[in-house]
Amino acid sequence: MEMKKLLGYLGTRWVAICWTILILILMCIPGNMIPQEQKFFVPDFDKLVHAGLFGILVWLWCLYYRRNLLPGKRLARIFFYVFLISGLYGFGTEFLQKYVIPMRDYDNVDIIADLVGAAIGYGICNIRLLF
Repeated sequence: MEMKKLLGYLGTRWVAICWTILILILMCIPGNMIPQEQKFFVPDFDKLVHAGLFGILVWLWCLYYRRNLLPGKRLARIFFYVFLISGLYGFGTEFLQKYVIPMRDYDNVDIIADLVGAAIGYGICNIRLLF
């Protein structure tokens, strides 16, 4: 019963909005303020972070829409739109890093990681939330 209560809380609009804002904040941190730990360096760890952030983004928004709409074709279409918008959001944050944020760069691999994470979130939502 506790898991249902937790999912009910996570399915609120405010949780999804806060996660969306958190991603924007993290993507806007200037490059010189990002810690560079050499002792525990994992190659391309930031790609896993990107995938995780955007996978959770899709999942939270889909959870919100699942909670507030009846299941069916309309909900499946909304899940797809959430996936597309999340991908565009990742693309936009990369352009923001390139042109606005100091010491941050545009990286195509980050965009791919964002899309992969969003796609995984979308797939999980289609399997777990549509039925």
